[in-house]
Amino acid sequence: MMTFIRPRLRKPLVYALAGTAFAVAWAVRGTPSWFLSIVIEVGVLAIAITTYLRGGQDSDEGALAGSRADERQKLLSLQSWALAGKLAMTAAFIGLTIAVAVKAAVWWPFLVILAVVGFGYLLGLSNYGVAEEDPADDANPGHQAQSPASR
Repeated sequence: MMTFIRPRLRKPLVYALAGTAFAVAWAVRGTPSWFLSIVIEVGVLAIAITTYLRGGQDSDEGALAGSRADERQKLLSLQSWALAGKLAMTAAFIGLTIAVAVKAAVWWPFLVILAVVGFGYLLGLSNYGVAEEDPADDANPGHQAQSPASR
């Protein structure tokens, strides 16, 4: 996907792009506090530069920041994302339940979040989990294999 970008630059670029998009959204908002978009952008650039510098270090933290994690770190990241997904789904369900119980007019954002997280879970199962099993190497497709000695 991002093979044309060096691994050390990947996370800082994602941070910079996402933060800049948020700063622009804050500026476009047009309230008297538009100047906060400048503060947000300076903070985002500081985080991106720090992440880039950290990615050059030879440590566990540097490997994560530089997108060169080993299997142990990838497993830890995977488990952390799984926990985050579970918490997001639980929080969305609790919020939806409370909003429906108090007859709030803004119950639909909780439903949207619940639907997106649920869809992501099902997509993850289809991509990484349950799949059709391949036939075993010694499976007999209905005809006898010829012995190498009889050839």
